[in-house]
Amino acid sequence: MVKKAFWGLSTPQINYEMLPVHLPETEKIPTPQRITLLHPKNDTLNVPSAMGIGDAVKTGAKLSLYPDQNDYVISPVTGKIAALSPYTGDFGKSYIAIAITPEGDEIIDDTFQQQSQSPTLELLCEYLSGAPGNPPLSLLADSNGGIHTIIIRGLDPDPTVATNQYIAQSRFNDLKKGIEILKQVADVRDIILITAGESVQGYGHIGAPVKGVKTTYPSALPHMVMKDVLGQVVPAGKTCEELGVCFITAEAVISIGSAFESGQLPTSKTLTFIKKDGTRKIIEARIGTPIGDILEAFGETVNEFDRIIFGGPMTGSAVYALEHPVQPDTDSIIVVDRDKAAYVSDYPCINCGECVRICPAKIQVHMLVRFLEANQYENAADSYDLHSCIECGLCSYVCVSRIPIFQYIKLAKYELKRAMTAEAADA
Repeated sequence: MVKKAFWGLSTPQINYEMLPVHLPETEKIPTPQRITLLHPKNDTLNVPSAMGIGDAVKTGAKLSLYPDQNDYVISPVTGKIAALSPYTGDFGKSYIAIAITPEGDEIIDDTFQQQSQSPTLELLCEYLSGAPGNPPLSLLADSNGGIHTIIIRGLDPDPTVATNQYIAQSRFNDLKKGIEILKQVADVRDIILITAGESVQGYGHIGAPVKGVKTTYPSALPHMVMKDVLGQVVPAGKTCEELGVCFITAEAVISIGSAFESGQLPTSKTLTFIKKDGTRKIIEARIGTPIGDILEAFGETVNEFDRIIFGGPMTGSAVYALEHPVQPDTDSIIVVDRDKAAYVSDYPCINCGECVRICPAKIQVHMLVRFLEANQYENAADSYDLHSCIECGLCSYVCVSRIPIFQYIKLAKYELKRAMTAEAADA
């Protein structure tokens, strides 16, 4: 919901949309005829794949292309591998797309169940890194005790998205069990659940303190939570993890809890699906389900210049193929009619100042964007606080000239990080 001030004397206010007291049932998407999993590609390894076309897989089986590496995916269905092909994601990240055709009766792989009686962080890393919610277990394992606080996100950071809000309220017991497991295996001082301020009282004895954040965007973004809840300001160029704080979604914690409660690895993703008419639904689909199958289930069609956005309306990314699959971190799919899509332009900045007024980090965005448009990323970082940006997307939202400022910022940070990595490798 967007609220605008009288006479335009202040910036617009975007509110998170709260779920009703009586939660709707999730709508389940039928198992598709073909599942696609994205396995990280290791370009430094020149070894044959450990899997081949025609190999049989079980539901919950751990699939790894490189036997001596930590990367893996979990099969959400029982069937056979139909194809292995290269796949390029955002910012050129390389994957191997593993296509699986479901066949026969579902057979559950029991490898995890045999070890699930004694939870350890190593066991979680070995089987649950790709669970729904995409828990950052490797971060906890590799921090060497540097992480002292875990923040569980019971409120989605993007407005209109209600995935973690819904799942935290509807699966209380699994959330409580997941918190119990994290306390047992992770060497941390505090575990805190954050939610909307008005719903703090609804959680009772969850096993962790519950803190409320404002219902105005971007209060649920990590940097804002750090400031408002923990009283810490993240310095420019630093991450929350470097300050000892790890953020994890409520769904990820629930995946951990349900896995140890049932002895089976979770294979279905809960997500928010928003149709062209704005109707919001909470759905459940197998990880790897193509977008096209979800659209078909709801009778939704896409035409030329319509948009499909993975993620929220402020920070999401457009995808360009109906074959694109639901992944463990897919919290929202939004379908936007071309007549309602916010198009960008190459019109120059008019110095209206709207981006500066709305920026939570108080960056001189109107100056920053001039350097970004000219690909002068180092100057943007040194002179106009590029690394202070919390990536909320509000600058793009209010830009009169429709400059894609948010995308410029993400690209600049990516290029600077890539250059830094290359320099370190050559040193």
